[in-house]
Amino acid sequence: MQDGRVSTRRPRPVGSFTARSQRTNTNAVHSGSNGFQSAQRSYERYLALAQEEARSGNVVGAENYYQYAEHYFRLMSSIRTPT
Repeated sequence: MQDGRVSTRRPRPVGSFTARSQRTNTNAVHSGSNGFQSAQRSYERYLALAQEEARSGNVVGAENYYQYAEHYFRLMSSIRTPT
């Protein structure tokens, strides 16, 4: 028993879950190709920043940017070969 409280939750329509999951899958397929290009741009940007920092002698700053570049590299790898 719920201590006299009245539930305000509405029942979910029968087909709402399947419609929502299909819409999500469609959007995921579309954003996957665009996501790869975005990740590639970010990877190249952080790699260039890391190389510039390394040339200027800032090893810590370069390592920071290399870590960001590695993140986007892994993201590109996961988008290219889905698991």
